[in-house]
Amino acid sequence: MLVGPLTDTTAPVAPDALANRRRFTLRRGAAGRGGTAVAGRPGRSEPAGDLLDLVDLVPASPAIPAPAGPVPTSGLNIPLLPGERTVGRRIRFAIVNGCTLASLALGLAAIFLATEAGDLQAAAMCLIACVVFDGLDGALARRLRVASPFGAQMDSLADMCSFGIAAPVVVHVVLADEAAAIVTAPACALVAICAAIRLARFNVSPKDGRFFSGVPTTMVAAVLALGTLIAPSAPVGLQIAAVVLLALAMVSSFPYVKLARLLRLPPWVLVLPVVGAFIDYQVTFAVVVLAYLVSGPVLWVRNRATA
Repeated sequence: MLVGPLTDTTAPVAPDALANRRRFTLRRGAAGRGGTAVAGRPGRSEPAGDLLDLVDLVPASPAIPAPAGPVPTSGLNIPLLPGERTVGRRIRFAIVNGCTLASLALGLAAIFLATEAGDLQAAAMCLIACVVFDGLDGALARRLRVASPFGAQMDSLADMCSFGIAAPVVVHVVLADEAAAIVTAPACALVAICAAIRLARFNVSPKDGRFFSGVPTTMVAAVLALGTLIAPSAPVGLQIAAVVLLALAMVSSFPYVKLARLLRLPPWVLVLPVVGAFIDYQVTFAVVVLAYLVSGPVLWVRNRATA
């Protein structure tokens, strides 16, 4: 942060000098290290050694040219959609973010259906719809060329609501009749905690086009929702252990293959789960989920061996 010089109380300063000093300070802040330019308030002075009376906090960026005059500090309009702001782009932008808001609303609906109405099947269907809208908004944003930092942040907040809160709430209601809350509540709370960490880490990490670092929150929510619909016949202790394992997999650093790369596997590999579903869909579901969870550590070991 660059701070304007202290005003000397022993010598009068001309108004022109104050204006020049303000412009000089702002130019240094804007062209410096991406910090914040600060100018002193004209007409006031402070004794030497005292703190400055700071006003006019002006965000500065190396990409923005320095202003020629005083910088306004109120009424700043920050556009949510970068680039051209035509009517067509605004409509496309609204459609994309409408999908994100739909995912958030469906997550809330899942909570209400599970806790108030007791309709767990409908709640699970809402979670699956959240997964669909979550994939749709990103694909539409790229295809319609209206991707924006605002959309990325909105997507993370909606994911936290739908996948980090709604999904574990639904699972908690499912397990409430089979186990004590003192056991199920910490396991479901762990899902919410790990989802928040996973989403925050994703926002600040470099993107890899081949692998996820940890299992995505979307995939964990899909597994929990499908598990609610399929209702595999497994001991409640094993179900709680699976919830904990999914939560920890989100914050792990193991590489997990993205869905687009999975679809490139040999056709016979993709046909096996389909055939298995006709034989015993519950067992097939559990095997597919377990195989994907194990694939992360296997890839991690292989990468270290070949490094």
